[in-house]
Amino acid sequence: MANQNDSFIDEVTEELRRDRLYGAFRRYGWIGIAVILLIVGGAGWREYSRAQERNSAETWGNAILAAEDSGDPAALLSVEPAGREGRATLARLLAASAQVEAGDREAAIATLRETSAEGGALSELAQLKLVMLAGPDMDASERDAILTQLSRAGAPFELLALEQKAVALVGAGRAEDALTLIRQIQQKDGLSEALRRRLSEMMIALGSEPEPQLVLPSGVVN
Repeated sequence: MANQNDSFIDEVTEELRRDRLYGAFRRYGWIGIAVILLIVGGAGWREYSRAQERNSAETWGNAILAAEDSGDPAALLSVEPAGREGRATLARLLAASAQVEAGDREAAIATLRETSAEGGALSELAQLKLVMLAGPDMDASERDAILTQLSRAGAPFELLALEQKAVALVGAGRAEDALTLIRQIQQKDGLSEALRRRLSEMMIALGSEPEPQLVLPSGVVN
């Protein structure tokens, strides 16, 4: 009899638990369903957004290629960036290069000036190209201000800006200062082989022997 009573009590307790569970599900189950729907919907929206971005990038890229093939720099400037500022900046940089190739140096300088005022890494690239293209025709104080900003530590075009500083020193007849700066640049990390070669050629042109390259134990020239 005791066992039967215990069994009956267990059954009743289990039934009560089941009723409570069903009641809780009826009352709060919609929350779980809503969470699942949000997760599924969010994942779907992310995939849709990525697909839209890919399509937009492909469309813009094709338009840029077509504009380049046309040979008309103005065509590059007319490509719709679809709300992306970086795309508009890149199109102007490409247009400036096309203007240089077409022999329209003044138009290229104007395009680079407009682009350099926008901010960001691409605008810094435009500033560097502007200094290189304008050369000694640029006001010395303006050039120095631009190169000082571009050659700050950690800047994306630090080494190239320092190279242009050395070029400016040579143009100003300050050969010794240029050599000192070149040697400082050669001690910095991240020099490309092309930049290292240009610096060595500049030293030779200034009548100085370039720094000997370090030969590593493996035989690879640094």
